[in-house]
Parts: sequence; structure tokens; C-alpha cells
Amino acid sequence: MNTPRQAARQRRQRRRLIFGAATAVICAAVAAVLVMVLLPGGDSDAQSVATATDATTDRPSPSTATATTKPSPSKSPSPSASKSSASAKPKPTATPRPSRKPAAAPQAGRIRPGATYQGVATHYEAGDGNGACLFGPSPDLMIAAMNTTDYETSRACGAHVLVRAANGKTVTVRITNECPSPCAPGQIDLSKQAFAKLAALNAGRIPITWSLVSPSTSEKISVRYKTGSSRHWCAVQAIGHRNPVARLEVRTSGGWRQLPRTMYNYFLAENGNGCGGAIRLTDIYGEQLTVPALAVRPDVAQPTGLQFARR
Repeated sequence: MNTPRQAARQRRQRRRLIFGAATAVICAAVAAVLVMVLLPGGDSDAQSVATATDATTDRPSPSTATATTKPSPSKSPSPSASKSSASAKPKPTATPRPSRKPAAAPQAGRIRPGATYQGVATHYEAGDGNGACLFGPSPDLMIAAMNTTDYETSRACGAHVLVRAANGKTVTVRITNECPSPCAPGQIDLSKQAFAKLAALNAGRIPITWSLVSPSTSEKISVRYKTGSSRHWCAVQAIGHRNPVARLEVRTSGGWRQLPRTMYNYFLAENGNGCGGAIRLTDIYGEQLTVPALAVRPDVAQPTGLQFARR
């Protein structure tokens, strides 16, 4: 039989065992909760806290990073990408973009009104001024040959061009000739007389800008049939026009017939259809002038009394 002191000692031991067991159970429960929180797919409240923390630091959580950084094929490139592409694109030197808004010219080819082009000027011995455009001798030698690219199958023939040198000097010339390779796009080969208005001839080659102009003139347009023309075959051209001619048509029994343009600046009717009939001229602005029927007189410039409007 235990003494009172022994009994008291045993009771104290039992209380310590019970308290220790309870403490162990509580610790185990806390550990289980922590494991559930920290494992992926755990408590949704804990995930909300993590996402909120990411948002406050301006850093997307892993679940949203993929969605925000994946490119969308339907969207335009970012501004930085566009800027990079633009800087890598070669800058045109021969026929740059217009420096001001071009005038309406639905029939214009490469040379458009209102556009300023860059290039170089050289010079050549122009003789009497006749050239690839076959206008014949020129009344003055303020003329030039256009590079083959901008000559554009003689579309440039008769165009009036204002040429400006880097020193600020200018000269207006009429295109009467073609400058073949090695003349580059944008290059104009001036008569020596025209080049001398800009720089000394010994300069040889100078940088320029140039643009199409529609000058004041008292001259009227003439029409000429080429040597060898008849009612069975003919080639016809316009001379002395203020603005470039974009199209030439002849009147036939079936209506107006557009003639193809040659490199030597005549419009050709190989089967003779329309030769000797009325002629309709259209400039690059779309203005049309109708010339009454003219006799087929080869190599004779026949006056029309007509002229395109100044632009």
C-alpha cells in the first residue's frame, strides 16, 4: 500500500504524461496544416495571398506570365519591333518620298508632280538639242537627258524639270533625251549650257534635287507624223506640250483607239487604223485635248493651237 507521499508523486507523473501527449497532438495538427498550405494545389486563400503579393511587386505570377508574354499572331508588332524594322529598311536615294503632298495626277508614271527627287547632275555635249525623244533641234539648250529608269519608255519626254544644286542655284530644263547606263535612277545629264547655270563644268558631277514643274509658256502643241507614215502605217507624236503626255489616241470607226508608245517617243499605229483621223492627247493630270483630223504629212510639225493648262 502506497503512502500518501507516494500517491501524490504518481498523480504528478500522470498529469505530466497527459500534458505531453496533448502537446504532441497539437504539434502534429499544426504540422499537417502547414504541409497542406505549402504543397501545390493547397489552400485557395494561401494562393490568393501569393498572387496579391506578386501583383504588388509588378511581377506576374508564374500562372499569368505565359499568357501575357506569348505573342499573338493577330496583333501588330510592338513599337520597338516596328522601329527596328524601319531603321533596317534601306533608304531610297534616287526616288525618295515626296517632300510635300503631290498634286492629283492619275496618269503620272514614275515622275510625279509635287515630289522632290534626289540624284546627281552630269553634263554632255547637246549639239542642236535633238535626242532620243526625236523632237528635233531645240530652240534653246536648256535641255537634259533623263536616266533610263525615270525616262520610262519615253514617258519623261517633254517634261519640264526644276533642278536645284546644293549651292542653291537652280535651272529649269526640258527632257529631250535619254541617259543610258551607267546613269543611275535620279541622275540627270544636263546640257553643258544648263549645267553651267549650277556649277563650273570642271565640277563634272554634283548632287542635286529635282522636281516636275508646269511652266508658263506661250507655245502651242504641234503634232508630227514620223517619216514613212501613211494611212496604212503611221507613228505620231506631240511636240511643245506644257505637261508630260500620258496617252495618245486616234479616232477610228470603232471609237477612240489608244496607241502604244515607243522608246523614241512616237505612238504607233502599225496597221494604219486611225492614221489621218482626229487625235486625242491626255496629260498626266487627266486633261484631254482633241485635235481635229490632220493630213498625214511625214516629218512636218503641224500646229494645233492647243495647250494643256498650267498646274
